[in-house]
Amino acid sequence: MNANFAALLYLVAGILFVLALRGLSHPTTSRQGNLYGMVGMGIAVLTTLALSPPSDLTGWVLVLAGIGIGGGVGAVVAKRIAMTQMPQLVAAFHSLVGMAAVLVAAAALYAPRAFGIGDPGHLHGASLVEMSLGVAIGAITFTGSIIAFAKLNGNMSGKPIMLPSRHFINAGLALLLLVLIIAFVLTGSITVFWIITAV
Repeated sequence: MNANFAALLYLVAGILFVLALRGLSHPTTSRQGNLYGMVGMGIAVLTTLALSPPSDLTGWVLVLAGIGIGGGVGAVVAKRIAMTQMPQLVAAFHSLVGMAAVLVAAAALYAPRAFGIGDPGHLHGASLVEMSLGVAIGAITFTGSIIAFAKLNGNMSGKPIMLPSRHFINAGLALLLLVLIIAFVLTGSITVFWIITAV
């Protein structure tokens, strides 16, 4: 498949994901939003498989097994979950999206040839920037969504968590992340990568 056409298909999938989120924000448009999300994901998965298909039967079996297991778990959860528990479910699934971003970035760091971004220890600079941002945003999404789930589920108080000097703490963490991201882009250090994840 032509790389430019693949990029166009990924753009279409991204637009459909945005439309899905917009549709899912209101009960009257949620079915349409769900449809946009399914079509977008279908386009993304098929484009990825056309662009870089598994090299052997084992790879295809793993891809199909992953789709089957994920789809099966999703179908069971969708049938069993009560409508009143939907916000908790969305928060829980959203935490998995953040974790997936962290794991994809880690996979790219440990096996860059599989992603076409260079060799171990010699990664492209743009890929290091993308990895560092992906792991930082993914880890923040994961922890934030876990807190949202706990609050919605009644495991934590719904009151805002007000730390003393929170603005200074947040500014300090943001500055630390910026310094770590620069260090990671300059060195490609696996240790710095995991420090970014922890921060």
